[in-house]
Amino acid sequence: MLNPPIAWPNDTDALTALCAARRVVIVAAHPDDDVIGAGALLPGLANPFVLYVTDGAPANMTDARRAGFAARMDYARARRREAEAALAIAGLGPERILSLDIVDQDASNHLAELSRRVADTFTHLLPDIVLTHPYEGGHPDHDSTAFAVHAAGALLQISGAKAPAIAEMASYHRGENGIAACVFLPSRVEEAVKHLSLDEQDRKRRMRDCHASQAMTLAPFPMDVERFRAAPAYDFTAPPHAGMLLYEMYDWGMDGARWRTLARSALRSLGLESGC
Repeated sequence: MLNPPIAWPNDTDALTALCAARRVVIVAAHPDDDVIGAGALLPGLANPFVLYVTDGAPANMTDARRAGFAARMDYARARRREAEAALAIAGLGPERILSLDIVDQDASNHLAELSRRVADTFTHLLPDIVLTHPYEGGHPDHDSTAFAVHAAGALLQISGAKAPAIAEMASYHRGENGIAACVFLPSRVEEAVKHLSLDEQDRKRRMRDCHASQAMTLAPFPMDVERFRAAPAYDFTAPPHAGMLLYEMYDWGMDGARWRTLARSALRSLGLESGC
């Protein structure tokens, strides 16, 4: 079990803490996850940075060709441009957008390396709070990002360095009728709900529309609400929920059993196995 490195104050909800923080780093698996999860929140943050784990371009070229690109790197560069355009609407310039440039759908195969690189980023930026994905089996890159953020915090804490508190933005997971979008799996941790004003909805919709290559994927996500919570303690060696995971429904070369094997191996490599 990896505990969040900093205990969350019991009398402060995640939304309040995020808005009051001196510096927040959003760690998102893909360009566009930040907009879906926290696009309306972003302009209200005092000193935000966004760190993308992947470049948004899978190796198999299916998504790239569907979007009209013949080369993977052309697709990756387009997704970066889309992200910069979207975040400009929220007031973030390119200097506040970082990327680890792991190939989309491949983060699971780099968990230890990814955790160390995320820890290095936290050491450089010194965020008070990190906002990232929950561990819910929605996408292997989402789960890998959650793993890396929690592992990075544990590594910093062990070394005596400053470790940030961890908050989560609702993403998606497998529900009873397909994808459950912008809601969390049930947890004992109370969530904070941000109901978007009409102006906030309009701005978030314009940010989403900047991601033109993802128009079909993003269309079903609601534009009127965002949900946040303090990150619970996760056992990344156990399934996030019973039954089939959402990403097991797709041909992405990953299933839950293999992902958890990779997580165990990464925890051993990082010296964090005793924390499970």
